[in-house]
Amino acid sequence: MDITPLNDRLSVSPQIALSDLPALAQAGFRSVICNRPDGESPDQPAFAVVQAAAEAAGLQAAWLPVTPGCLTPPHVEAFEQLLQQLPGPVLAYCRTGMRSASLWNLLQSRSCA
Repeated sequence: MDITPLNDRLSVSPQIALSDLPALAQAGFRSVICNRPDGESPDQPAFAVVQAAAEAAGLQAAWLPVTPGCLTPPHVEAFEQLLQQLPGPVLAYCRTGMRSASLWNLLQSRSCA
């Protein structure tokens, strides 16, 4: 896993494997956010499968699908809500980690306005 911490509460990564979920729980993560729409690539597990595996590993899981290149203010607001509601630390992931990091960056830029 290629995990990039953004702060004490949030890290981002590229697509995780189902087998990564127990290791994430052992590393101290308490929640995961999937920022990929189902069916984005053929090798990607559906969110329902990820959610079941996450819960089996003791993690909470949330789904905020974002189409590449289509981040909107409602996505940023929903991401903020998830970060407030989910137990941390949280790992957000997408295909490369870029959408998840972009959501965080847009959230941070809102607080500077």
